[in-house]
Amino acid sequence: MNAIEIDATQFERIAKALSDRRRFEILQIVATQTESCCSEIGHRVPVAQPTISHHLKELTNAGLLASRREGQHCYYQFRRDVFTAYLEQLRLSFS
Repeated sequence: MNAIEIDATQFERIAKALSDRRRFEILQIVATQTESCCSEIGHRVPVAQPTISHHLKELTNAGLLASRREGQHCYYQFRRDVFTAYLEQLRLSFS
């Protein structure tokens, strides 16, 4: 399996995305599932649906989530490879 590399811009997007406690909570929820629907996440996080959608967009833009649309529903998957690359780059920054 090839390790992926993230550039400085993506590193900053990930750091910003993870700095928000709700986004971090949403990422944890998605990471524990094979795939999560936006409405399922909304039932588990006590904020308005538009706010959930905004957080999911930020996590997707950072590359931490992959999304696919099926009809009116959008499904999300955790990008463990991107998260691992971020953690490795963070570790190297402090070595």
